[in-house]
Amino acid sequence: MKRIAIYGKGGIGKSTTVCNIAAAMAQQGLRVLQLGCDPKADSTSAHLNGEQQVTILDTVRAKGDNFELSEIIREGTDGVLCAECGGPIPGSGCAGRGIVTAFDTLKAHNAYEVYKPDVLLYDVLGDVVCGGFAMPLRSGYARDVFIVTSGEKMALYAAANIAMAIDNFKGRNYARLSGLIQNSRNVKDETQLVAEMAEELSVPVAGLIPRDGLIQLAEEQNTTVVTAFPDSELSQTYHQLAKTLYELAEEVDA
Repeated sequence: MKRIAIYGKGGIGKSTTVCNIAAAMAQQGLRVLQLGCDPKADSTSAHLNGEQQVTILDTVRAKGDNFELSEIIREGTDGVLCAECGGPIPGSGCAGRGIVTAFDTLKAHNAYEVYKPDVLLYDVLGDVVCGGFAMPLRSGYARDVFIVTSGEKMALYAAANIAMAIDNFKGRNYARLSGLIQNSRNVKDETQLVAEMAEELSVPVAGLIPRDGLIQLAEEQNTTVVTAFPDSELSQTYHQLAKTLYELAEEVDA
């Protein structure tokens, strides 16, 4: 199984990118489980016609351990398996702890053995790399990390911070930084700026997503570009990105 975590600054288009990658991988014949690690729990809605998946944390709060895996893992219309960690009641508790609880719950219920995904995609909030949001980097949860960034100053700053967090785990057999994904905002010298960041971090730019109105059109239809506009050039870009990530990621035990 490939275990891939996608990080990036809030608002950079990370979840949209992850959803399109997941949908492309599913169309390529892979079994994909997308795990949303943001308390907003909206990572997987593009696979579910705009609906929000019931979160793992809400289910545990309501039912303890007395629930079926099908209640917390739902198959989307595009074949992508969807799960959301969720978070605490707004204004109370630590969102990072919700991620820890969700991971422990999936492990305790043998989710990966039951569903047997080829790829596990973590969609992770990247503004604050606290202990909870860093969990996908630790203890063998994810192996490969890709950071979504544009050429904007704050996006590159967030990418540098995430890379620093990954570097702090070097030597512990935790996750590794495997590449950047450019989600273009058409800022001056954008491709050059992202390429320079990648060179500084000694990783490749795994893909370049152009700024394209089809992304918004697909979101308005509560789906992905890959599903709504399969013959578009942008869809092919996502398909190539999905293949590149799969090739760069390391196979690890379930």
